Amino acid sequence: MGFSKPGSASLSLKTSNKLRRKQMYIEDKKAANKERHEQRHRRRKEEAKDPELRRERLEKNQPTSIDKKRVWDDVDDDSLGAVVDLAQLKRRRLEQAELAAAQEADDVAEEEGEDDDDDDKDSMLDSDEDMDSDDEAAEEKREKLRRQRAARTPSIAPSTASTNLDLTPDSLTDQFKHLFADELPPIPKILVTTSLNATIHKEAQEIAALLPNSTYIRRSAHVHAHKYSVREIAKFAKNRGYNALVVVMEDQKRPYQLIVIHLNSEDAAPGPTLTYSVRGYMPGKALLGHGNATNHYPELLLNGFKTPLGLLAAKSMNTLFPAQPELAGRQVVTLHNQRDYIFVRRHRYVFREARPTEKNVVDADGKEMVGVKGIRAGLQELGPRMTLKLRRVDKGVGRAGSEGDDATKWEWKAKMEKKRTRFNL
Repeated sequence: MGFSKPGSASLSLKTSNKLRRKQMYIEDKKAANKERHEQRHRRRKEEAKDPELRRERLEKNQPTSIDKKRVWDDVDDDSLGAVVDLAQLKRRRLEQAELAAAQEADDVAEEEGEDDDDDDKDSMLDSDEDMDSDDEAAEEKREKLRRQRAARTPSIAPSTASTNLDLTPDSLTDQFKHLFADELPPIPKILVTTSLNATIHKEAQEIAALLPNSTYIRRSAHVHAHKYSVREIAKFAKNRGYNALVVVMEDQKRPYQLIVIHLNSEDAAPGPTLTYSVRGYMPGKALLGHGNATNHYPELLLNGFKTPLGLLAAKSMNTLFPAQPELAGRQVVTLHNQRDYIFVRRHRYVFREARPTEKNVVDADGKEMVGVKGIRAGLQELGPRMTLKLRRVDKGVGRAGSEGDDATKWEWKAKMEKKRTRFNL
């Protein structure tokens, strides 16, 4: 039985000697590790001489996740329920409008050139050459506009997918005129209650404390008391100047559903109603190292809402918080959408000096960010913590209070998650 060279992994399986197989496996593994370390050392020396190589390697070495494999509907539609990226759709429409304008200018130039040719037929060849040069110039102009549109200036924090509510399409504004009004929304006044005979009063009070200017009222559980419906409570709240009604539903002594009803102004009918399922609810006291919240108006961060349905959910949550936060409180509420799950978190932040062992903040390219050297931000979670998922959008007060063919604007169905790379928000 002959000996094999290190690195020949297949030979270690051909021998019948167990000890020899074990020795050959160890030799192969050592050789592979040695080759890998030598390759890393060579690459480090080459990148030290040419930093462009490292930048190209990092651009190619991007992990493939479900979020990066996300697919969109290939339609020119911005209605509710269409899975389209409104930012890309707006950019594509602008490019088409610019190309149409350039084509129209080319047509006008061609017509003027034809008129000149009729006046002077002797210069036919020269005019043809001029038209060709004009076509080339127009094509270069369109290509330049296309490159400028594609080469966008990177964000300072590219990992933050902030929601731009200015991209709201007209189709969404026409359906929910009071929700997407142009004037500044009033300071929210919210009524929070629970389902009938509920026992989660402490959890409901914590959710009410998360929403500024909110009042929690228990629903009567007395056997001889009148059981008010959600529509009656909404009418009661609207007559007393409330802007929204939030109902926390209970299942097995835990919050399992959150219903947000917009009551609108006095001259408008209430609606829409957004129904969320609640998962992973955790009170603030159960969080490790939690802090205590103050009565300051928090800042609001909306991340990852890209589709028309996502902008509707983001705008609905945006109206529950005051437009002018109190920065002295240093509190921030984050609603982060990822794969149609909305993660709700509340933190208190503080800016401090960086420790000697901490490195400076870098951007996506690995370069140090300008203006934040030596500065760090510390976070302390305040709670409560929960995860929401949008299940239904109704026109009026819930399913029972909505009338007409478009009573249910959108509803989640199990077949929507058949394709794992397609998301609704």
